[in-house]
Amino acid sequence: MSHNARVLSLTTEAEIAREMELVNAEPPGIRRMLPKARHFMVKLEKVRRPVAHILKETFLSNGGEAAVSGGLITAEVSDSDVILCGTLKQFRRSLSTLVQQGFGCDRIAAEIDEAINRFNSTPLVPDVYDTRLAQMFEAIGKRTLVMGILNVTPDSFSDGGQFINKETAVQHALRMIKDGADIIVVGGESTRPGSDPVPAEEEIARVVPVIEEIANKSKTPISIDTYKAQVARAALDAGASIINDISGASFDPDMPALVAEKHCPAILMHIKGTPKDMQLDPTYRDLMSEVCSFLRGRVQAMVDSGADERMLMVDPGIGFGKTVDHNLEIIRRLRELKSIGRPIVIGTSRKSMIGKVLGDLPVEERLEGTAATVALSIANGADIVRVHDVKEMSRVARMSDAVVRR
Repeated sequence: MSHNARVLSLTTEAEIAREMELVNAEPPGIRRMLPKARHFMVKLEKVRRPVAHILKETFLSNGGEAAVSGGLITAEVSDSDVILCGTLKQFRRSLSTLVQQGFGCDRIAAEIDEAINRFNSTPLVPDVYDTRLAQMFEAIGKRTLVMGILNVTPDSFSDGGQFINKETAVQHALRMIKDGADIIVVGGESTRPGSDPVPAEEEIARVVPVIEEIANKSKTPISIDTYKAQVARAALDAGASIINDISGASFDPDMPALVAEKHCPAILMHIKGTPKDMQLDPTYRDLMSEVCSFLRGRVQAMVDSGADERMLMVDPGIGFGKTVDHNLEIIRRLRELKSIGRPIVIGTSRKSMIGKVLGDLPVEERLEGTAATVALSIANGADIVRVHDVKEMSRVARMSDAVVRR
């Protein structure tokens, strides 16, 4: 006799609770089972040998699992990465035990607890006076926001030279807003692989008139795509309200202080190298570890400079010091960045990895590939998608949200 046995694919507590209600489980039983129904895998890096032993024994004794370096047993290594596995209930029991163990285990327990809580929750909304920004942050977690790309450059990889004229650029921005853009990101320097820097004065001359005109004709938030504090300041004064920094505010030492002074949102992106050399031979020992560590470090650096953590967003930097396989792995494992606790921004639009995967397609034939990466990024945790084709990708985002944001 068949009982239609199947493995359930449920990712949130709300989904799990609904499934339990379908079998008419009692509310107290549902509440007891929820902490047992979700499974977590948490990785820690460079844990001292005695502490790694304590972590392993604590989790095993509470019904969880732990993986550590085999060299710990023979004392061949002084530290080890540790992977902890278990249900939420097993994690809670283990963490409550760890806080009493000494050797700094209480700090590790707090770090694990924070990572799980951030992974499970929507990022905190900052207090902002700008109504447009307040609405933007309020929407995060409820729906995917679409950021329309406007490059006022002669040499960007996709649309270089198309919008170098101010009137053409402004009209394109207004068209993207009509098509569904929640944010317009304006860039005055191409950061395509192999590109050379542009003097700040030239970059300012390109972006400021366009930003002023868009700000006069629309209430849509404008982001300035630059890693130079001088350019960012001029753009903010002209009407921009967000900074998008491909270097994670690491190229210009004045950028963190500017973000703190202006109390403005900032998107911190991961990059390996510089636009000039980032694609020469990008290699990683542990891709997601390095991306997450860099972004977490840049968030902390901004906070140390006086920025409000709630105003910060992170971007894994698709195509910025990554191979095709690196980019695909980031999209597949994007949700891991939620442990940082900040909204996730991603830009895959028309990028070379799409062309390569689909048989060396030119830029103008990468629409479907872009749609696939946008949909998968949303399914895997993206909050904001940066795109060229706003009308089409707004539809992709709405359809994806209907599936994943129930």
